[in-house]
Amino acid sequence: MNDILSLTGSFQQQKNSQRPGKVNLPGNSEISSTKIQSLINDLKEMQSFWGGQKIISKCLISAYYCRNIAKSNRIKAFFGSKPDSLIVGSKFDKDLKHIITYLVSKDLVQKTILDATAAVNILDEYFNGIISSDQFNQKDGLKKIDFKKQLISESKFRKFVVDAWFVEKFDVETATFTEVNNTIVSFYNVDEEIPSILKKIGIKTYNNRFLDDRTVLMDTGSIKLLLDKAPFLVSMATTDMAKMSPSDFDLDTSESHLTIPAPGNEPTIGVIDTLFDENVYFQDWVEYSDMLDSSIKRKDQDYYHGTEVSSIIVDGATLNPLFDDGCGRFKVKHFGVSIESGFSSFSIIKNIRIAVEENPDIHVWNISLGSDAEVNRNFISAEGAELDEIQYERNVVFVIAGTNKQPGSPKKRIGAPADSVNSIVVNSVNDKKAPASYSREGIVLSFFTKPDISYYGGDLDSPMKAYCPKGIAFVRGTSFAAPWIARKMAYLIDILGLSREVAKALIIDSAIGWREKDQELPNISLLGNGVVPVRIEDIVKCQDDEIKFTIEGKSEKWNTYNYQIPVPIVNKKYPYIAKATLCYFPKCSRNQGVDYTNTELDIKFGRLKEKNGKPVVESINNDTQSDSYSYVTEKEARKRFRKWDNVKNISEVIKTRPRPKKVYQDTEMWGIDIKSTGRLNNTDGKNLRFGLLITLKEINGKNRIDDFIQRASFKEWRVKHIRIKNRIEIYNEASEDINLE
Repeated sequence: MNDILSLTGSFQQQKNSQRPGKVNLPGNSEISSTKIQSLINDLKEMQSFWGGQKIISKCLISAYYCRNIAKSNRIKAFFGSKPDSLIVGSKFDKDLKHIITYLVSKDLVQKTILDATAAVNILDEYFNGIISSDQFNQKDGLKKIDFKKQLISESKFRKFVVDAWFVEKFDVETATFTEVNNTIVSFYNVDEEIPSILKKIGIKTYNNRFLDDRTVLMDTGSIKLLLDKAPFLVSMATTDMAKMSPSDFDLDTSESHLTIPAPGNEPTIGVIDTLFDENVYFQDWVEYSDMLDSSIKRKDQDYYHGTEVSSIIVDGATLNPLFDDGCGRFKVKHFGVSIESGFSSFSIIKNIRIAVEENPDIHVWNISLGSDAEVNRNFISAEGAELDEIQYERNVVFVIAGTNKQPGSPKKRIGAPADSVNSIVVNSVNDKKAPASYSREGIVLSFFTKPDISYYGGDLDSPMKAYCPKGIAFVRGTSFAAPWIARKMAYLIDILGLSREVAKALIIDSAIGWREKDQELPNISLLGNGVVPVRIEDIVKCQDDEIKFTIEGKSEKWNTYNYQIPVPIVNKKYPYIAKATLCYFPKCSRNQGVDYTNTELDIKFGRLKEKNGKPVVESINNDTQSDSYSYVTEKEARKRFRKWDNVKNISEVIKTRPRPKKVYQDTEMWGIDIKSTGRLNNTDGKNLRFGLLITLKEINGKNRIDDFIQRASFKEWRVKHIRIKNRIEIYNEASEDINLE
């Protein structure tokens, strides 16, 4: 097998020189003055509604769009010149159409009504109340209008017309709760302090019940009062006291007398779970911290689940020789944050942040706790959002169990915090790689692939072995699949020295493999991207006919690129199929609802060719999103190119009779383009780190890695082999204690 290579070089950065042109109507469409007038009438209703309440000074108005809307097609004239800056929430209706909520001043609503009325008058006077896209889009289609005599400019008129085509109506969204008991409530950002707003309603708040400026833990009486007087203020809500998913399927236990050597310089994995029994055989490998309030009564069963999870991380290969991954043993720092019967999301969120901040040396954290309740279709859970924020801020990665249902029960969506987008969420398979009987399903926010991957977690006919206070336990659940992936991630990061971005790309890429048909992965809602191999060698090595290499970088400007990928040429052809996996950890905004990730990195990888005197990457997945000549709908971009996803895998398929690719003689190189788009017009994506894993498979089965290394070195790439033995030696040397006399 070939080593995976690490290529170190420099990326070039390019600002976006493209400027938006005039806005146009979609082809073969038309808009009438009555449609704009209908939207004006909606805004007048909004004026009346918000004028009659005194709780907040501004207006929360939701625009109901006609489709899953791209950022470029959001309203541009209604609500002033920068309406995107006024967005405070976003969700989908049952048909996956956007509903976007704006915070607008009352004066701006009035001005919008006046300007939109001017647009209506122009349509009525010059186009008999209706205009087609053919008229509107042609170069001189509005030439007959003397805009010097109108109340609005040509640019603003055009924007009102296009806005009216994409928006079906304006209205006020109000919250409804299925539960009103101990609920974590998130309020819209209304430019006012939440405590003072709640005081007007008659609700008293305390600082220790705030998770952040706009997220509050509320009791039943407060919730009922809020829903009675101001349901329009609530952006989202989740139940706090969550019943745990059935994650501890203990089938049987047996006494045993296992032994283990003393720990050495092994890496440490953080575990967030139920309590840990400090009398088990591997106790010296675990540093335990009980974070529960001392007033909470502990029972024997509260120590089972957490102890079992840590046993797999410490000594999983001894307990389960069939799943010996070659990663060795790991130390654990175990934080007990829950009892077996359930947990307080509010408390756990705070405890996780404390644990991570106080242990900056731990890079991988395992969370095998999960809620029995399903995640919401329109927003990320408070727990998931907190984990995403921590991962954006800090160099850590969370590995999370995909939660379970009772075997034989109906389909069920995954539970919090398995909706965390930046984390690696793990579902279970049985020994035949089929979804386990207790598997719950993604997708998250109707789009994100969760679970990310699957692994062996035991099932009825083939349980996993873990260790509990009474001895060996025969268990099954995603709780026992996740620790195996945490082990692999810690091995890649702490022992092999890879970045978390590259490590995540390696894990996901190993699960995907090669496809033989150009279609979506099967069972993606249950299996994610696929099943990860058992042995670590199958993740950090590749076949003899493959060239696999990693590249790291930062996105500093609009386009981050390198056009010096020296793919070996054979008989004036490229005899390869290719794939690439990109991973990054973006900042996310829970208050944006379904538009959750703030930054999009779009990757193109393929042969380089000249077009109009400039180098252009001919991407292996025919990605045309950023090409000026191409129009790709938001729905298509999300489905085909995973737009706004923080994991991208682009791949060619294995064909029965593959053909080598043409070499473009003007370049004879391959290139990488990574284009950055910000959703909120801010700098969240600046200096965003990414990890890229590229694989070239020789279609004739030849090993061409030496040729690639030679050509890469000539192009000033620094090439390193990712070799387990060498990296372990380096790790051991770096971990030695040095005594200075």
